[in-house]
Amino acid sequence: MSDKSTRARRAALIAVTATAALVLTACGDGGHSGHSAASPSATADPSAGPHNAQDVSFAQGMIPHHRQAVEMAALASHRAASAEVKDLAARIEKAQDPEIATMTGWLRSWGAKVPAAGSAASMPGMDHSGHAGMSGMMSTKDMASLKAASGKEFDTMFLTMMVEHHKGAVEMAGTEKAKGRSGPATSMADDIVTAQNAEITEMNGLLGQG
Repeated sequence: MSDKSTRARRAALIAVTATAALVLTACGDGGHSGHSAASPSATADPSAGPHNAQDVSFAQGMIPHHRQAVEMAALASHRAASAEVKDLAARIEKAQDPEIATMTGWLRSWGAKVPAAGSAASMPGMDHSGHAGMSGMMSTKDMASLKAASGKEFDTMFLTMMVEHHKGAVEMAGTEKAKGRSGPATSMADDIVTAQNAEITEMNGLLGQG
């Protein structure tokens, strides 16, 4: 009787231990996906080291500039006819959204003003004529035209506008590389120059196929 009880208790203990191990494994797997993987990128590291006025100007200008590019790119998923244009637009969104978060973190750590969220094209002084430091920005009229277009007309308009937009970003990033003090900010500027010049070449190629 005693042996039987002991064996029963052991069997129960083994079952409980196995179940606990499975639960812990499942929890461990869940913890390495989703939120834990996304958390570092969702909350940008605000430490950008020593900085100067140019670094602040770069972040404050590039945030709305990137926001407009993301806004333009988001239209492509349901308005573009070309798979190449849709793919390019998705890559632009994927690259620039995290950079917006990172620059926002820098500005907060520096005690500087973060540009208000919203449609960049509708913000005061955010078109070609109203903001000398915002090279390549589309006007409210430009954005309205893009939103009204679809199919091949959208593709051509999007590529033409985005080439102009990217050229503006490259110009702004070039100024940051030359005059900025923050290592992370000048490094991002270098990445922007490299990536967006490559995309300009790609977009000009797509325009040439039309």
